[in-house]
Amino acid sequence: MPKVGMSVVNILESRGIEVHFPPDQTCCGQPAFNSGFRNDARPVASRFLDIFEATEGPIICPSGSCVAMVRNFYADLFRGHPDDLARAQNLSSRIFEFTEFLVDVLGIDDLDVSRDTDATYHRCCHLLRELHVDEQPTSLLNNVNGLDIKPMERDEVCCGFGGTFSIKMSEVSTAMLDEKLDNVQATGASTLVAGDTGCIMHMQGGLRRRGSDVKVVHIAEMLDAKSDLRRCN
Repeated sequence: MPKVGMSVVNILESRGIEVHFPPDQTCCGQPAFNSGFRNDARPVASRFLDIFEATEGPIICPSGSCVAMVRNFYADLFRGHPDDLARAQNLSSRIFEFTEFLVDVLGIDDLDVSRDTDATYHRCCHLLRELHVDEQPTSLLNNVNGLDIKPMERDEVCCGFGGTFSIKMSEVSTAMLDEKLDNVQATGASTLVAGDTGCIMHMQGGLRRRGSDVKVVHIAEMLDAKSDLRRCN
Protein backbone atom coordinates (compact mmCIF):
# COMPACT_ATOMS: atom_id res chain seq x y z
CA MET A 1 0.00 0.00 0.00
CA PRO A 2 2.46 2.69 -1.15
CA LYS A 3 -0.26 5.35 -1.04
CA VAL A 4 -0.31 5.06 2.74
CA GLY A 5 3.40 5.81 2.97
CA MET A 6 3.05 8.75 0.61
CA SER A 7 0.22 10.19 2.70
CA VAL A 8 2.39 9.94 5.81
CA VAL A 9 5.18 11.80 4.00
CA ASN A 10 2.77 14.44 2.68
CA ILE A 11 1.41 15.16 6.15
CA LEU A 12 4.79 15.29 7.86
CA GLU A 13 6.29 17.51 5.15
CA SER A 14 3.30 19.84 5.34
CA ARG A 15 4.34 20.42 8.96
CA GLY A 16 7.88 21.33 7.97
CA ILE A 17 9.42 17.96 8.83
CA GLU A 18 12.17 16.62 6.60
CA VAL A 19 11.47 12.95 5.91
CA HIS A 20 14.18 10.40 5.09
CA PHE A 21 13.38 6.92 3.78
CA PRO A 22 16.18 4.36 4.14
CA PRO A 23 15.87 2.46 0.83
CA ASP A 24 17.39 -0.78 2.17
CA GLN A 25 14.74 -1.32 4.84
CA THR A 26 12.65 -4.47 4.74
CA CYS A 27 10.58 -6.26 7.39
CA CYS A 28 10.78 -5.91 11.18
CA GLY A 29 10.53 -9.71 11.54
CA GLN A 30 7.01 -9.85 12.94
CA PRO A 31 5.50 -12.51 10.59
CA ALA A 32 8.14 -15.11 11.43
CA PHE A 33 8.08 -14.19 15.13
CA ASN A 34 4.29 -14.52 15.34
CA SER A 35 4.50 -17.92 13.65
CA GLY A 36 7.00 -19.20 16.19
CA PHE A 37 10.06 -19.10 13.91
CA ARG A 38 12.25 -17.02 16.20
CA ASN A 39 15.54 -18.15 14.73
CA ASP A 40 14.33 -16.88 11.35
CA ALA A 41 12.90 -13.65 12.77
CA ARG A 42 16.06 -12.71 14.67
CA PRO A 43 18.37 -11.93 11.70
CA VAL A 44 15.58 -9.96 10.02
CA ALA A 45 15.06 -7.92 13.18
CA SER A 46 18.81 -7.47 13.61
CA ARG A 47 18.98 -6.07 10.09
CA PHE A 48 16.17 -3.68 10.99
CA LEU A 49 18.31 -2.47 13.89
CA ASP A 50 21.35 -2.06 11.62
CA ILE A 51 19.46 0.09 9.14
CA PHE A 52 17.64 2.35 11.55
CA GLU A 53 20.52 2.75 13.99
CA ALA A 54 22.27 4.58 11.15
CA THR A 55 19.50 7.21 11.10
CA GLU A 56 18.74 10.11 13.38
CA GLY A 57 15.51 11.37 14.88
CA PRO A 58 12.17 9.65 15.43
CA ILE A 59 11.12 6.63 13.36
CA ILE A 60 7.54 6.98 12.15
CA CYS A 61 5.50 3.97 11.11
CA PRO A 62 1.86 3.88 9.88
CA SER A 63 1.32 0.48 11.47
CA GLY A 64 0.57 -0.27 15.09
CA SER A 65 1.57 -3.91 14.68
CA CYS A 66 5.08 -3.08 13.41
CA VAL A 67 5.65 -0.50 16.13
CA ALA A 68 4.43 -2.97 18.77
CA MET A 69 6.85 -5.59 17.44
CA VAL A 70 9.85 -3.30 17.84
CA ARG A 71 8.79 -1.59 21.04
CA ASN A 72 7.27 -4.52 22.91
CA PHE A 73 8.48 -7.81 21.43
CA TYR A 74 12.09 -7.23 20.42
CA ALA A 75 12.92 -7.57 24.12
CA ASP A 76 11.50 -11.10 23.99
CA LEU A 77 13.02 -11.93 20.63
CA PHE A 78 16.53 -10.87 21.67
CA ARG A 79 16.44 -12.43 25.14
CA GLY A 80 19.77 -14.20 25.57
CA HIS A 81 21.37 -11.95 22.95
CA PRO A 82 22.58 -9.04 25.12
CA ASP A 83 24.21 -6.94 22.39
CA ASP A 84 21.15 -6.89 20.16
CA LEU A 85 18.87 -6.54 23.18
CA ALA A 86 20.63 -3.34 24.22
CA ARG A 87 20.39 -2.02 20.67
CA ALA A 88 16.69 -2.87 20.52
CA GLN A 89 15.96 -1.14 23.82
CA ASN A 90 17.71 1.99 22.60
CA LEU A 91 15.89 2.02 19.27
CA SER A 92 12.47 1.33 20.79
CA SER A 93 12.46 4.77 22.39
CA ARG A 94 12.65 6.36 18.93
CA ILE A 95 9.83 4.55 17.14
CA PHE A 96 6.29 5.92 17.03
CA GLU A 97 3.04 4.99 15.39
CA PHE A 98 1.97 7.75 13.00
CA THR A 99 -1.01 9.20 14.91
CA GLU A 100 0.83 8.79 18.21
CA PHE A 101 3.66 10.92 16.84
CA LEU A 102 1.33 13.62 15.54
CA VAL A 103 -0.65 14.00 18.77
CA ASP A 104 1.75 13.06 21.55
CA VAL A 105 5.04 14.34 20.12
CA LEU A 106 4.07 17.20 17.80
CA GLY A 107 0.99 18.19 19.79
CA ILE A 108 -1.21 18.25 16.67
CA ASP A 109 -4.76 16.90 16.76
CA ASP A 110 -6.18 19.06 13.97
CA LEU A 111 -4.57 18.92 10.53
CA ASP A 112 -7.00 21.46 9.04
CA VAL A 113 -8.22 19.05 6.38
CA SER A 114 -11.76 18.85 4.98
CA ARG A 115 -13.71 15.80 3.80
CA ASP A 116 -17.28 15.96 2.54
CA THR A 117 -18.09 12.36 3.38
CA ASP A 118 -18.95 9.98 6.19
CA ALA A 119 -16.89 7.21 7.73
CA THR A 120 -16.72 4.69 10.53
CA TYR A 121 -13.57 3.72 12.42
CA HIS A 122 -12.18 0.28 13.31
CA ARG A 123 -9.91 0.23 16.39
CA CYS A 124 -7.08 -2.12 15.39
CA CYS A 125 -5.86 -4.61 17.99
CA HIS A 126 -2.13 -3.87 18.13
CA LEU A 127 -2.71 -0.13 18.15
CA LEU A 128 -5.30 -0.36 20.91
CA ARG A 129 -4.05 -3.23 23.06
CA GLU A 130 -0.28 -3.30 22.59
CA LEU A 131 0.44 0.43 22.23
CA HIS A 132 -2.60 1.82 24.09
CA VAL A 133 -3.08 4.32 21.27
CA ASP A 134 -6.80 5.07 21.09
CA GLU A 135 -7.69 8.73 21.62
CA GLN A 136 -5.02 9.97 19.19
CA PRO A 137 -6.57 8.64 15.96
CA THR A 138 -10.12 9.41 17.03
CA SER A 139 -9.27 13.01 17.96
CA LEU A 140 -7.62 13.51 14.56
CA LEU A 141 -10.66 12.11 12.76
CA ASN A 142 -13.12 14.12 14.86
CA ASN A 143 -11.31 17.31 13.82
CA VAL A 144 -11.60 16.68 10.09
CA ASN A 145 -13.92 19.38 8.75
CA GLY A 146 -17.09 17.98 7.22
CA LEU A 147 -16.35 14.35 8.11
CA ASP A 148 -19.36 12.63 9.64
CA ILE A 149 -18.12 9.83 11.92
CA LYS A 150 -20.67 7.04 12.23
CA PRO A 151 -20.34 5.04 15.47
CA MET A 152 -19.83 1.31 14.99
CA GLU A 153 -21.05 -1.38 17.36
CA ARG A 154 -18.15 -3.31 18.93
CA ASP A 155 -15.61 -1.20 17.05
CA GLU A 156 -12.86 -2.47 19.34
CA VAL A 157 -13.41 -6.15 18.47
CA CYS A 158 -10.79 -7.86 16.28
CA CYS A 159 -11.51 -8.12 12.55
CA GLY A 160 -10.07 -11.64 12.48
CA PHE A 161 -6.87 -10.96 10.56
CA GLY A 162 -4.10 -11.55 13.11
CA GLY A 163 -1.45 -12.25 10.47
CA THR A 164 -1.02 -15.99 9.97
CA PHE A 165 -3.98 -16.57 12.30
CA SER A 166 -6.28 -15.83 9.35
CA ILE A 167 -4.64 -18.70 7.45
CA LYS A 168 -4.15 -21.24 10.24
CA MET A 169 -7.57 -20.61 11.79
CA SER A 170 -9.45 -19.58 8.67
CA GLU A 171 -12.92 -20.61 9.84
CA VAL A 172 -12.62 -18.64 13.08
CA SER A 173 -11.07 -15.72 11.22
CA THR A 174 -13.91 -15.68 8.69
CA ALA A 175 -16.55 -15.73 11.42
CA MET A 176 -14.86 -12.78 13.14
CA LEU A 177 -14.61 -10.92 9.85
CA ASP A 178 -18.28 -11.51 9.06
CA GLU A 179 -19.32 -10.05 12.41
CA LYS A 180 -17.06 -7.03 11.86
CA LEU A 181 -18.37 -6.38 8.35
CA ASP A 182 -21.98 -6.73 9.51
CA ASN A 183 -21.28 -3.99 12.03
CA VAL A 184 -19.49 -1.85 9.44
CA GLN A 185 -22.39 -2.05 7.00
CA ALA A 186 -24.94 -1.41 9.74
CA THR A 187 -23.44 2.07 10.24
CA GLY A 188 -24.39 3.06 6.70
CA ALA A 189 -20.98 4.73 6.29
CA SER A 190 -19.44 4.95 2.83
CA THR A 191 -15.89 4.63 4.15
CA LEU A 192 -14.18 2.44 6.74
CA VAL A 193 -11.03 3.87 8.34
CA ALA A 194 -8.37 1.81 10.12
CA GLY A 195 -4.72 2.19 11.14
CA ASP A 196 -3.10 -1.11 10.14
CA THR A 197 -2.70 -2.31 6.58
CA GLY A 198 -3.20 -5.96 7.52
CA CYS A 199 -6.64 -5.19 8.95
CA ILE A 200 -7.41 -2.99 5.94
CA MET A 201 -6.57 -5.73 3.42
CA HIS A 202 -8.58 -8.30 5.39
CA MET A 203 -11.70 -6.15 5.68
CA GLN A 204 -11.36 -4.77 2.16
CA GLY A 205 -11.27 -8.29 0.73
CA GLY A 206 -14.34 -9.29 2.72
CA LEU A 207 -16.30 -6.25 1.58
CA ARG A 208 -15.37 -6.86 -2.04
CA ARG A 209 -16.55 -10.47 -1.83
CA ARG A 210 -19.86 -9.15 -0.48
CA GLY A 211 -20.15 -6.77 -3.43
CA SER A 212 -20.11 -3.81 -1.04
CA ASP A 213 -19.21 -0.30 -2.21
CA VAL A 214 -17.72 0.65 1.17
CA LYS A 215 -14.18 1.98 0.70
CA VAL A 216 -11.49 0.99 3.21
CA VAL A 217 -8.74 3.55 3.78
CA HIS A 218 -5.82 4.04 6.11
CA ILE A 219 -6.20 6.93 8.53
CA ALA A 220 -3.20 8.65 6.92
CA GLU A 221 -5.07 8.73 3.60
CA MET A 222 -8.12 10.27 5.27
CA LEU A 223 -5.95 12.94 6.94
CA ASP A 224 -3.90 13.72 3.83
CA ALA A 225 -5.37 16.71 1.99
CA LYS A 226 -3.58 15.55 -1.18
CA SER A 227 -5.13 12.07 -1.11
CA ASP A 228 -8.07 11.47 -3.45
CA LEU A 229 -10.28 9.00 -1.62
CA ARG A 230 -12.23 8.35 -4.82
CA ARG A 231 -9.16 6.53 -6.12
CA CYS A 232 -8.73 4.35 -3.04
CA ASN A 233 -9.57 0.63 -3.16
